[in-house]
Amino acid sequence: MQGININAVNSFGKLDLNRIQTQSYTPYEAQKSFASVLKQSIEKVNEAQVNSDSFTGRLARGENVDLHQVMIASQKASVTMQTALEVRNKVVEAYQEMMRMSV
Repeated sequence: MQGININAVNSFGKLDLNRIQTQSYTPYEAQKSFASVLKQSIEKVNEAQVNSDSFTGRLARGENVDLHQVMIASQKASVTMQTALEVRNKVVEAYQEMMRMSV
């Protein structure tokens, strides 16, 4: 499996073909890398949820917290969760499509 160096993407989000460096991965390394990215992503979603819960709890207890901070934390948690669910849906859809392919 080939990996593309992330530094090959320029500041405008376009791929600079002159800077592409490929790196070979064994299947074990690719699986390990994917698992670590997945774990980090889930941890970030959880962190956003915990942060939102913390702000909401502080507001409910009457502590000195700005309402806009609570709403921003809540929306960040909501957006990260929705994004995670959509990514999961696309992965499941791709898996199902591969299972329908004839060999």
